Amino acid sequence: MRIIKKIIKWLMALAAIGLLGAVLAAGGIYYYFSPQLPDAETLREVEFQTPLRVYSADEKLIAEFGEMRRTPISYADIPQHFIHALQAAEDARFFEHQGIDLRGLFRAAFQLATSGKIQSGGSTITMQVAKNFFLTRERTFERKFVEILLALSIEQSLSKQEILELYINKIYLGHRSYGIQAAAQVYYGKTIDQLNIAQLAMIAGLPKAPSAYNPITNPQRALERRNWILGRMQELGFITTTDYSDAVNQPVTASYHGADIEIPAPYVAEMVRAELYETYGERIYTEGMKAYTTIDSTMQRSANQALRTALLAYTERHGYRGPEQHFDLTEIEPSALQKKLKATPAYGGLEAALVKAVDDSEATLLLGDGSETTLRWSGISWARAYKGVNSTGSEPIKASEVLAVGDMIRIRQTAEGWRLSQLPEVQGAFIAINPENGAIQSLTGGFSFYLNKFNRATQAYRQPGSNIKPFLYSAALSNGYTPGSVINDAPVVFHDVSLEGNWRPENDNGKFGGPTRLREALYRSRNLISIRLMRALGIEETRNFILGFGFEEDKLPKNLSLSLGSADATPLQVATGYASIANGGFKINPYIIESVLDREGLPLFAANPSIACGSCPERQQAELIAQELADMASNDTASEAQASTESDPQLVTLTGQPLAERLLDERTAYIIHDMMRDVIKKGTGRRALALKRGDLAGKTGTTNDQKDSWFSGFTPKLSATAWVGFDQPSHLGKREWGSTAALPMWIDFMGDALRNIPESYLPEPAGIATALIDPATGLLAYEGQKNAYNEIFKEEQVPTEVAPKPGSEVAPPTSEELFR
Repeated sequence: MRIIKKIIKWLMALAAIGLLGAVLAAGGIYYYFSPQLPDAETLREVEFQTPLRVYSADEKLIAEFGEMRRTPISYADIPQHFIHALQAAEDARFFEHQGIDLRGLFRAAFQLATSGKIQSGGSTITMQVAKNFFLTRERTFERKFVEILLALSIEQSLSKQEILELYINKIYLGHRSYGIQAAAQVYYGKTIDQLNIAQLAMIAGLPKAPSAYNPITNPQRALERRNWILGRMQELGFITTTDYSDAVNQPVTASYHGADIEIPAPYVAEMVRAELYETYGERIYTEGMKAYTTIDSTMQRSANQALRTALLAYTERHGYRGPEQHFDLTEIEPSALQKKLKATPAYGGLEAALVKAVDDSEATLLLGDGSETTLRWSGISWARAYKGVNSTGSEPIKASEVLAVGDMIRIRQTAEGWRLSQLPEVQGAFIAINPENGAIQSLTGGFSFYLNKFNRATQAYRQPGSNIKPFLYSAALSNGYTPGSVINDAPVVFHDVSLEGNWRPENDNGKFGGPTRLREALYRSRNLISIRLMRALGIEETRNFILGFGFEEDKLPKNLSLSLGSADATPLQVATGYASIANGGFKINPYIIESVLDREGLPLFAANPSIACGSCPERQQAELIAQELADMASNDTASEAQASTESDPQLVTLTGQPLAERLLDERTAYIIHDMMRDVIKKGTGRRALALKRGDLAGKTGTTNDQKDSWFSGFTPKLSATAWVGFDQPSHLGKREWGSTAALPMWIDFMGDALRNIPESYLPEPAGIATALIDPATGLLAYEGQKNAYNEIFKEEQVPTEVAPKPGSEVAPPTSEELFR
């Protein structure tokens, strides 16, 4: 008995010595490592790396830019079932311990002692927070001590809720997702609060090994991990037996979901990214900025669809070029073909498909998802063989003339079902602008950004052709011409060194109309009259006038060819110029970023565009004072050309918004609007009558050899430009004009954009008069003239001479009069 007591005393003494040694060792370790420990309080001010997000004006997501997909959430937004799943997977006693779990540490210590290696860390969630925010991933004994000490420090500084919030927002969960909200989107396309218990348990299993337990790449191992977690949740009393049975029998439903893009506008997104990068550099990818654009989501969808429809219509008009590839199905394994199809991306809604069988009236197709479908004759019958831009083969009479077994083709879904298609070789661009302030409301720079990232809306310099004429005619109206002015549409030859010799311009139809009123010359797009106009106005003077609408000085030729649109301009520049006509003659600057916010929602940038406002009292007062000063300075009246093109002083509204510079006086703007509406009523834009609106104005444009096709048009509230052409300028086809290739795109867009919107017109300014005019001479109609028409004038320019009646003698016009 004495021996037993001695042994007990001896053991107690050893225990006391051991405990003292442990305390002393722990104290020594603390004092050794404590100077190296970071301050846990800094975790309160952690800023997670969060991508740049780009939104439309109505707050729909357009794009994300950044390596890490992360959407931080607060503790209050974490589903309770996820908290329990995470405890079951990582740290069951999280809410009880003080940062370390002794049982877990003893297990890790035993493994170290028996194997010489740290096999499992025994880490609590708090210890993982310490590791993720402060430490490297090396597995050493020293780092483990620091991790323990940091965990104890963190528990002293932060609440359990704060620690868990840091953890669930920091952790990497595979496929570029960081944090549980991003993981919910990546794997299920939902927010974390929309997931069921089985899905929450699946995500809770990822922190341990995001690759090994990934439900997309390793679904079987992920399922085993999920079911183990569900079993632990039941064991710990977090879920009932019924909950467990329901969840454990759920199949793996995870699949990859990209960013939750609500509006497909990749050309816009890249414009915004590039502009912000110039200002903020690499910060845009990590600091959680939000950029709100001027894009209207409904208009953007319409622009995307209108452009693709127009380009596909062009490609069908010119015939079927054949399959993208052809395979001998007897030599290739079906699984290899399936893999090939699945790896072939869809572009612009055109999916890849493989012809498995074909007969006279239809074809059986294999799709990328492994399913089969039928392509009927109604979707094939258009496919005459392509022979060139100006010719096609004969109309096919059966499907086997078009398709063969083994063809890999493109198809698209229509209201009538699948339709044979092909990737267009032709390209296009479309831009819609708010004329009042320059806000870009929709923009697309090509058939598919993912096929070709070149943004034709902003980067393609092309000749605008007759799209330049409204600027030329505005110059004429600003310099004494009227819509009734008569100019001779007759052959002319110019010798100009800058034009490399003799130049014999012609009208598009090769015909000449003789003396023609300016209004008719515009809606019929008479080239020779444009040339005569520019020559009469002066090349340099006209060029300077056109430059005021936003074109680049070195892109406008210094010769008469400018009158036919031989300049180089981007579709955005053309659209901007037309917007300045649409708004009543004010120079606006296009912009696409409305505001930028930081991660806290505080403003980093807010646009303050110049606005077109002729009725603003600040402008009216300034113009009145300017007119009085001009009258005092000289009794001579300056020409309207000078008055309309000289720069206004910078005017600002009482709310601090700058007023746009006036380019056209209000009467000139009113008259050019009226003339351009005739382009649609009875000119080259007549197809737009399908929209059944009276407020539409515009102009077609086609360049030499039909290499570029344009239509630009507007109401006072919306201006838009459509362009079609090849990236390497070449002939579009002898029947491809602005009215054929580009105008349908504009019509489709405007039909959507203006639906349920009332017609709008520029208000008639003071000083406008109407008179009955003789259409042949532009003079006042004689009494009883039946073909007279009403024309509008600036009141001081109303003709005073009456046209001669038929049969009366009248002196023939002089050559100078005809030239004008």
